Amino acid sequence: MSAEFGFHVADYVIFAGMIAFSIGIGVYSACSGGGQKTTLEYLVGNRRLKMLPVAVSLVVSFESSILVLGFPAEAYIHGGDLLWTSVGLMVAMVVSSRVTAPLFHPLKLTSVFEYFELRYKSKAPRYLGTVIGMLYYIFYMGIVLYGPAIALEAVTDFPFWASVFIVAGTAIIYTSIGGLKAVVWTDVLQCIIMTIGMIVVIVKGTMDVGDVGKVFDINNENLRINYFNFDPDPTVRHTFWSLFVGSIIGYSGMAFNQATVQRISSVKTLEEAKKILYISGPVFFVFGIIVNIEGLVMFAYFNVIGCDPVEAGIIRNANQLLPHMVVRIFHGLPGLSGLFLASLFSASLSTLSSGLSCLSAQTVEDFLKPRYKDMSDRKATAIAKVSVIIYGGLSVTITALIANVSGSLSQVSSSILNCFAGPLAGLFFLSIFCPWATKKGFLIGGTSSMLFILWLSLGSNFFTSAPSQPWLPPNPTDNCFLDSTLLANTTSMTNASFLNNSMSVSLNDVASRIVIYQNEMDVFNSIEPQGIDKLYSVSFRWFGVIGVTMAIVIGALVSYVTGIPPKDEIDVRYILPLGDQLFPYLPKKARRWLEFGVDFEKRIRWLEKQDVETTYPTDLFGELNIELYEIKEFDTVSSGNGPNASHDIREFD
Repeated sequence: MSAEFGFHVADYVIFAGMIAFSIGIGVYSACSGGGQKTTLEYLVGNRRLKMLPVAVSLVVSFESSILVLGFPAEAYIHGGDLLWTSVGLMVAMVVSSRVTAPLFHPLKLTSVFEYFELRYKSKAPRYLGTVIGMLYYIFYMGIVLYGPAIALEAVTDFPFWASVFIVAGTAIIYTSIGGLKAVVWTDVLQCIIMTIGMIVVIVKGTMDVGDVGKVFDINNENLRINYFNFDPDPTVRHTFWSLFVGSIIGYSGMAFNQATVQRISSVKTLEEAKKILYISGPVFFVFGIIVNIEGLVMFAYFNVIGCDPVEAGIIRNANQLLPHMVVRIFHGLPGLSGLFLASLFSASLSTLSSGLSCLSAQTVEDFLKPRYKDMSDRKATAIAKVSVIIYGGLSVTITALIANVSGSLSQVSSSILNCFAGPLAGLFFLSIFCPWATKKGFLIGGTSSMLFILWLSLGSNFFTSAPSQPWLPPNPTDNCFLDSTLLANTTSMTNASFLNNSMSVSLNDVASRIVIYQNEMDVFNSIEPQGIDKLYSVSFRWFGVIGVTMAIVIGALVSYVTGIPPKDEIDVRYILPLGDQLFPYLPKKARRWLEFGVDFEKRIRWLEKQDVETTYPTDLFGELNIELYEIKEFDTVSSGNGPNASHDIREFD
């Protein structure tokens, strides 16, 4: 990287300040309040955290370098239709407010997988769920670590592994010291930094292109405004169906994620827990719009200067596109490149710290406490802190593997993480809405679903001979031969002469580049995958849907065949009525049929015994005649097995 585009001292100061501030929050959290001496305080903040910071923390827990780098790169390469994933995610989070909060908040669980043991009265389902969930987070953190490392390497020649250890080390320090409270408040700080950084990039990039109209004109002429592809073919990489419908189902796993349940369990009331999910859905959508626009601005910018850095081989990875642009548009403006880098690292730190907190919670609640019931709380907390360091090391190992996988971070994360997230979401839906589900159905459905998606993901990434779908027409490379000094000067020109000339060259070449792309697509479409390649050709955007569906269908069928439990033995504390929760607009008779003969009045009586108030809310869906349960306030439950878990449900008849 030429010195012309190097970082200024101010950039390093801003970046280092963010790292130091994050660690400072961890130290403060460790020293304040109870000093993080109990697992209840360390893992769920004594269930007394404030609703708004927790909502912000939940959002940024899933807004990592995958979002900041991967989504703009995906929009640059394949167009802006990726926006539909954010719409689908918003819908998924709104739906989850009718499932996750009403079910899990009354149970006061620290580990979400404790639910499986309570539901099936067996430890085996709990261990399977925990293993799948831990694999998800370890791989997730490995992918997240990869993003900022390649970005910093691209713009400063800073060693890749040095970046990995800086990010991992920072997250390990403040998470191990401060627990969930530190994670929540550093997430708030990092959300602010991340948002400012992304908006500044959009504003400056648009100014260098000319105006908003030019940004969309350039993208439209180069086929990037492709929001309405309704092709039903499941092998097409991006369609409305795979992005929107696939995201609603595929991202439903986020509702049952340990990070989600851990946060809704850290607030006092069910109303606050539901508000966390109400807020997070639209905020996810707003971030989706921001990164989508970033990708379009980025394409327009490189079009204007007449140089596609990927096509020209200037950068080795499409995930380096955004940082490559940032150091150019902020050339001569000390501190702004550092702000972007701080926003990127903030996004990764928030996800890493959340993942480490979740893994430490699962280690203590799912493995230690069930085995060592006499373990002191102080010792369990110490082990939780040490486990943070161990899982941080494992995530670094995964980063080494991810570095060998090609594609944008968005593609890599979706194809790998859905191997675990899809089956796990299916297991939760099976357990919550299928009263006849049994332990055998759960274990067989979950295992078969995970192995199938894992095989499908590995095959599509490493063992297929089928060609990849061509990228949309790239930008021209006419001006890539210009030296860095001239290129730097063009990005800061307020005079439009150079920009207009470059745009003229680019636009005159659009037709030929589109023809080349169409010829590539004709060749791609003419090649019919053979044998197993037909299966490997399914778009990775459907992996989550397949995983969810397989776990539910196989689990339900196996349960039915091997013997469903008698209805009077079904513990309704751990299930919900399918019709009332997910299909409230159906006629009452249809909703009652979807209760499958289970007496959900028992659940109402149980909640009343726990000092709860039954309400009939109208939020989000209008006036409905359905049963939802609002908790006034629970006393803290110290047991690792949920409230009154040893009681038989028939006590409440």
